[in-house]
Amino acid sequence: MADFGATELDAFAAEVRKELAAMYPPELRDPQARTDPEAVWGGRAFEGSDDPQIVWMRRMAAKGWTTPTWPKEYGGAGLTAAQARVIDRELATGKYRSPLASFGIWMLGPVLLEYANEDQKKEHLPRIVEGKIRWCQGYSEPGAGSDLASLATKCEDKGDHWLINGSKIWTSYADKADWCFCLVRTDTSKKHEGISFVLIDMASPGVETRPIQLISGESPFCETFFTDVKIPKENLVGRVNGGWEIAKRLLQYERQNISAGFGEGGSAGGASGDLATIARQYAGDAGELSDIELRSKITSNKMNFQALRQTIARSAAESRAGNGPSAATSIIKYAAAEFAKERSELMVEALGHQGLGWEGDGFEGPEILAVRGWLRTKANSIEGGTSEVNLNVIAKRVLGLPDPK
Repeated sequence: MADFGATELDAFAAEVRKELAAMYPPELRDPQARTDPEAVWGGRAFEGSDDPQIVWMRRMAAKGWTTPTWPKEYGGAGLTAAQARVIDRELATGKYRSPLASFGIWMLGPVLLEYANEDQKKEHLPRIVEGKIRWCQGYSEPGAGSDLASLATKCEDKGDHWLINGSKIWTSYADKADWCFCLVRTDTSKKHEGISFVLIDMASPGVETRPIQLISGESPFCETFFTDVKIPKENLVGRVNGGWEIAKRLLQYERQNISAGFGEGGSAGGASGDLATIARQYAGDAGELSDIELRSKITSNKMNFQALRQTIARSAAESRAGNGPSAATSIIKYAAAEFAKERSELMVEALGHQGLGWEGDGFEGPEILAVRGWLRTKANSIEGGTSEVNLNVIAKRVLGLPDPK
C-alpha cells in the first residue's frame, strides 16, 4: 500500500486526534493517576480488569492501533508506515500514555509474520495485538551468553509432543509472563544448525522461575527452569533445526527496540532527568555551570544523543518501509549503550558527594535512584547482545571486513 500524500495525511491526523481524545480514559488525564504499573504489559493477569490502563489498551487494540502496520487479518490496522508515524506523533503530542508495552509486539510478532505458518499467525498475533498474552524471551543460558549458539536446553521429539529439559537465565519478567519464545537444541551433533525456535506456555507443568536480585536492588530478570516440559508439536516455529535464522532476525528487532528506549530524557535502565539541569543544580554557581570540563562532557553527550535519536528515527522509518531492521541495528545498539553509560557516569559526577549514597536520610530519592541507575547501565552493553558481539556484527555484516587470519 502506497503512503498517502500530505493532504490525505493531514486529514488522517485530524481523524486520529479526534479518535484518541474520545478513547482516552478520563482517569489517565491526570499525570499523577495511579494505575497498576504492570497493566501496560497486559497479559492473563489483567483479564476482566477495569484498570484505566487496560481500558485504554483494549480501545486502541480494537482499532488495531497497538500494531498499526500489521495486517488486518491478524488484528492490526493495515496502515502504511506514514500513517503509523502520524499515530505515533499524535500520541506524543497529546502526551498520551503508551497503550501497550510488549515483547510480543517488539520482537516476537515481527518474526511470526515472517516465519510462522498461517495457523500460528492466527492463534498468536491477535492476542499480541490485544495484549492478552505477556511474553518473555528464553535465549541466554548459564553456559551460553555471548556465544548463544552454545545453548544446551534440550528439546526431544516424542512423537505427539516435544519434551524440553534445561534452563535459561536473565529471562526478563519470566515470573510475570504467560508464554515464552525460546531457543532449544533439537540436534546435539551440530551447533548453529541444531537449534529450533519454540513457543512455551509458562503455565505448563515443569516450568519454574526464580527472580534474580540485581545490584541496583531490582529484580526484572529471572532464572527459568524446564523439567520434562511437554509442548504441542505445533508450537515449533519454522522448520526443525532452523531456529538460528529466526533467532538472528529477532535479535535485530530486539536491538532496534532497546536502542529506541535510550534518550536524553529517558532512563533506559539508568538515571532519569535532564543532565544539564541536574548539573547546574548540584555543580553550578548561581544557576551556571562554570566547570568547563564537565560542561564540555555534558554538551558532547547531549549532542551524541541528539544524533542518536535522529539515526534511530531514520532507521525505524527505513525498517517500516522495507523488510524490517538490518545489521545496522548493531551500530545503534552499541552507540546507545556507550552514550547511556557515559550519561549516567556524568550524572553521578555532577551530584558530587550526593552521588555516593545508597540509602539513608542524607540522600534524596532521586539521588539514590541516580546511583542505582548508574550501576544498572553497566548491563546496557551486555543485554540484547554484548558490545563486543555487536562490534563483530558491524565488522562482518556492515563493513564487510574479512575474518582475522
